[in-house]
Amino acid sequence: MEEATQESVGASRHDESQSGPLQLPSRVAHVRVNDKDVYLVGTAHVSKDSVEDVRATIEQIRPDTVCVELCKARHQAITQADSWRKMDIVKVIRQKKAILLLAQLIMSSFYRRLGEKLGVQPGAEMIEGIRMAEATGAQLVLADRDIEITLKRVWGYLGFKSKLKLAMQLMMGIFTSEEIDSDMIEQLKKQDQLEAVMAEFAGQYPQIKKRLIDERDTFLAEKIRTAPGKTVVAVVGAGHVDGIRNQIHEAHSLDELVELPPKPLWPVFFKWGVPLLIVAMIVYGFTKGTKNGWENVYIWFLVNGVLSALGAAVALAHPLAILTAFFAAPITSLNPFLAAGWFAGIVQAILKRPKVSDLENLPDVTTSLKSFWTNPVIRILLVVALANVGSMIGTYVAGFWVAARSVR
Repeated sequence: MEEATQESVGASRHDESQSGPLQLPSRVAHVRVNDKDVYLVGTAHVSKDSVEDVRATIEQIRPDTVCVELCKARHQAITQADSWRKMDIVKVIRQKKAILLLAQLIMSSFYRRLGEKLGVQPGAEMIEGIRMAEATGAQLVLADRDIEITLKRVWGYLGFKSKLKLAMQLMMGIFTSEEIDSDMIEQLKKQDQLEAVMAEFAGQYPQIKKRLIDERDTFLAEKIRTAPGKTVVAVVGAGHVDGIRNQIHEAHSLDELVELPPKPLWPVFFKWGVPLLIVAMIVYGFTKGTKNGWENVYIWFLVNGVLSALGAAVALAHPLAILTAFFAAPITSLNPFLAAGWFAGIVQAILKRPKVSDLENLPDVTTSLKSFWTNPVIRILLVVALANVGSMIGTYVAGFWVAARSVR
């Protein structure tokens, strides 16, 4: 085990490599691991002071390496502003990533509005870390775990009740009117406040805290520990600082932390069992008379089709996309590999193909609820999502209706 010493770096700390005492921000923590000096800059992700903390620290330390709390995907998202224009919306739908992209846009919208209110770009402290690494000639290390792996591990290890509870709380959060200002963010950067927040978070969702916070503490600590050079500045969220300090002196295998959770069997059974049960009930209906059997078929097609088409209509889809949802839903609901929204979304994309300017404006138009229905790209995503929701509701409404007729 490597020996480590830990201390907070204040205004009077002195480094022998410098000509005088360092005037580092109070939120910078120093960790000594063997012959390596690591400086952890604890930041808030929407804070002007955090940007200045990063700049001042790197400017004075002149480190060999700068580590940032980003993975490759997030690094690309914040450094390549024109990446939206290269997006193929039809390819996104075919790869079954439309809902994920819509969720990403909603989250980006929240951070953008918050950033505009506070006068700072979301993730500006990470951008400053990248910029300062380039300016000082330091090597840049992307130290965080891939965001997709993190989200899959968070969601995959949650139980059904926890998933339902979390989904409800997220939906409730959309309608919250609590004001968020700079003072609140600076309060959250204080250690005692963070510990209180984490304690409450762990109490409600210990599985989420383990995957989202604790595992990433370990991942970040190992990446920072093995970063090249004798001096390292790591730009990380303030909530990760203590976890990193406690683990950075130990070697950790990252293989287990990047494994995807095993898929439970019940969703597979559910995914195939429901369609097979519905088909069986419809077939059984014909044993009670041809008229009864065809009535079940009509119920299945009309309820599924109408509700899926209604979802597409709520998204203000093109009439042909609405019609596509109507005819696709009764069929795709019986095939776990297909979804009505995919077909409706592709038709919408073909008929109302977004312009390059629509793609370029994506980061800017997600600042209001109205814009989600005016931008052609977002409208396509809404068509996919809402047509699928309508089809899902239609499956259960029609399924219970047919089942009720079968037991009469």
